Amino acid sequence: MRGVRAMTDPSDRASQACLLVYDGECRFCVTAKEGFERLETHDADAIPIRMVPYQSEEAQQALGESYRPGRPNVAFLVRPNGEIARGLDAFLALLPGLKGGRVLSVLLSLPLVKPLGYLLYWFVARYRYSIFGKVPLAWASKDPGAPSRETPPK
Repeated sequence: MRGVRAMTDPSDRASQACLLVYDGECRFCVTAKEGFERLETHDADAIPIRMVPYQSEEAQQALGESYRPGRPNVAFLVRPNGEIARGLDAFLALLPGLKGGRVLSVLLSLPLVKPLGYLLYWFVARYRYSIFGKVPLAWASKDPGAPSRETPPK
């Protein structure tokens, strides 16, 4: 995987795009999504990434049997071949295409660092609503492909 490029047009190279499924009601997740969109690379070899909220019909179809109604426990990365990465592994696959991501990949390959990363991911995923709060789903998904620079309602 050489790079990551956020896609704003769902039809653009859709068959080759990975789908990042995030919790559209989690303030932290929505903010992270916007951060990924701002970090998009213009590298021609970048693997396109589309981001959709877990609460969408598209996410339900893409995840198939992995989809469970209600709040998701983790984020998902659905590759074009249907393979699904969950949790921290979904984000580890994106690191090489992000600015500074290769350094972070090397850091996470060190003994004890990756297990600590999994523990930290679990903690944040488990308590994200308590720590960061919720946003209305209508705000998070009003235009799922377009970057948003406005602050979510409180």
